[in-house]
Amino acid sequence: MADKINKVVLAYSGGLDTSVILKWLQETYHCEVVTFTADLGQGEELEPARKKAEMLGIKEIFVEDLKEEFVRDYVFPMFRSNALYEGTYLLGTSIARPLIAKRQIEIARQVGADAVSHGATGKGNDQVRFELGYYALQPDIKIIAPWREWDLTSRTTLIEYAEKNQIPVPKDKRGEPPFSQDANLLHVSSEGKALEDPWVEADWDHVLSRVVPCWKAPDTPLEITIDFAAGDPVAINGETLSPAAMLSKLNELGGANGIGAIDIVENRFVGMKSRGIYETPGGTVLFHARRAMESLTLDRGAMHQKDELMPRYAEIVYNGFWFSPEREMLQAAIDAASYNVTGTVRMKLYKGNVIITGRKSPFSLYSEELVTFEEDNVYDQRDAQGFIKLNALRLRTRKALEDKS
Repeated sequence: MADKINKVVLAYSGGLDTSVILKWLQETYHCEVVTFTADLGQGEELEPARKKAEMLGIKEIFVEDLKEEFVRDYVFPMFRSNALYEGTYLLGTSIARPLIAKRQIEIARQVGADAVSHGATGKGNDQVRFELGYYALQPDIKIIAPWREWDLTSRTTLIEYAEKNQIPVPKDKRGEPPFSQDANLLHVSSEGKALEDPWVEADWDHVLSRVVPCWKAPDTPLEITIDFAAGDPVAINGETLSPAAMLSKLNELGGANGIGAIDIVENRFVGMKSRGIYETPGGTVLFHARRAMESLTLDRGAMHQKDELMPRYAEIVYNGFWFSPEREMLQAAIDAASYNVTGTVRMKLYKGNVIITGRKSPFSLYSEELVTFEEDNVYDQRDAQGFIKLNALRLRTRKALEDKS
């Protein structure tokens, strides 16, 4: 017997799965359903989701543009850490879930709902990310995860249920789709079906939607500059842009030059490996530009400490602990280190490559006087002898002991 639910806020895309979930919630829990559709820059028209919810009898419908908040308060703080999960993944899907969860809880409070629901499956990471977010923000919230409860276990049964309940089924959903996609302003992920065998080469011409395959990219490099202020990008080629506009422009420039498409196998938090094709053109350009800016402005100790913290930070975000004290603690350190990451980076974008050609900053720690091969009055090269001998002391002691034995 299902728990008594009076009102539930559903994370609703307007697609087949969440439309079926909407009707299933009404039938199973006999409750009022409120829909929430977030525009995170997925590149789809969202008004059809509103109209579909209206057609299904929903009275309270939220369709919200969250792109600026998404990039400003989630993507940019994450990028200050240079986060890469398992050395390759720029966390494009992972970073979108906390904002959706946060806004869902806010809407639940606003409308007096006692539950929230999502369409993530029981095999994936997203169920964890959504629900950790819900519980972190409202510990007593009730959560309904239909994919862990119902018996609609295949595309065929979903379509049969939809047809039985007069839910429109798009023509492209009637056959088995070759792969599933999830998109936001930071990236597009493609997984499943035709991509499940990690040995079978993906048809990039068919899969990629935001990035031109690098072998088809222009033969002429594109040179651009990115200005940074306190760790965040603020202008491209001297033009100041908002966070969302900045990422959109970098997506356009990077994607056109074959940058940011990767084929990876990753370790999911729930324990299995998965293979996917990820497109993160703007994020890839930004990642390399930030590293170049940091190389000029961060002290060696601070830079190396950040690099040690990064894998842990990336794992925290990947596993869904955005609203955890450990992420907030690391974020404070990362933000403090980013204060002087200010200046301009120049680069060429060419056939999948980001080639750094220059960097300058009012906070530069680079000294031409120190590094010159010409005569200088700053660095006494004789000092290096004592420095080397002191660092070699333990090595010499160890070797001497070995030689005696």
